[in-house]
Amino acid sequence: MSELHKFIFEGMPVRGMLVRLTDAWQDILARRAANSETGAYPVPVRQLLGEMAAAGVLMQGNIKFNGALVLQIFGDGPVKVGVVEVQPDLSLRATCSQVGEVAADATLSQMVNVNNQGRCAITLDPKDRLPGQQPYQGVVPLFGDQGEKLENISEVLEHYMLQSEQLDTVMVLAADDHVAIGLLIQRLPIEGEGNLAGQVDSVEREALLGRSEDFSRIAILAKSLKREEMLTLDAETILHRLFWEEPIARFEPLVGETGPRFACSCSHERVGNMIRSLGVAEAESIIAEQGQIEVGCDFCGAQYRFDPVDAAGLFISPVAVPGEPSVH
Repeated sequence: MSELHKFIFEGMPVRGMLVRLTDAWQDILARRAANSETGAYPVPVRQLLGEMAAAGVLMQGNIKFNGALVLQIFGDGPVKVGVVEVQPDLSLRATCSQVGEVAADATLSQMVNVNNQGRCAITLDPKDRLPGQQPYQGVVPLFGDQGEKLENISEVLEHYMLQSEQLDTVMVLAADDHVAIGLLIQRLPIEGEGNLAGQVDSVEREALLGRSEDFSRIAILAKSLKREEMLTLDAETILHRLFWEEPIARFEPLVGETGPRFACSCSHERVGNMIRSLGVAEAESIIAEQGQIEVGCDFCGAQYRFDPVDAAGLFISPVAVPGEPSVH
């Protein structure tokens, strides 16, 4: 069963989380594989999307936000877009759009960032938006400060957290066909720490520097975690192996109905709203060409069909907020 573990290091400004997606991740892959049009993702795409799914849960679990967190990558490679959406209750869904061949050993840049046009976007979409309120979105490139291409999504997200939140963050991610797992270690801000240049006395400065060293030590331990260990060991074993000498205070794990799980928010009503947003002329054009409007959800594979009578009825109903599935 998928699980999220939260913990803090007592006496240190450092917190952490460990997520293991098992049934939730396998459900996402199974729905994709069952789609007769698209079929299963290639291995590198599965690994990338799994790492994104684990990272999305970690980021949503790390904030207090009543809305969806959407993690997205897009660029100029054969993988045009990858999307993970995590709700406040940790339900999630994920999908990738692939338009070309992906080599068995393809890296992140080869999949998404061939000509350095790749980007990563994190969107926070409030559940109950006020009139005129727009979602918050932060976007970072898939390359570092020196222009070097980043070859894993964890580096991209660490860069994002440092730029947008000014928080030192370590994120270690891995995924295969059975589990998607992520470990997050983050240094919490300390009041006055920005004044190390001389605005605090020597005793306080030494204490602040010591706390900085605490984070550095714990970050090194986190980065020592090997991919094979992540994919084969349970959460308890991983945390004990890494931090057995550290004073950790752990919270009750989030599992089952309170933990990460697959759920799709598509519905007949939301698809109808999306068709309304196309307008009468476009809807009639699709009906004339195909005899009906067929909409498939890229996240869960559900199919929605509207015959001429159904489609006509949409335009005498109250207009609602457009949905997001794609028409084909």
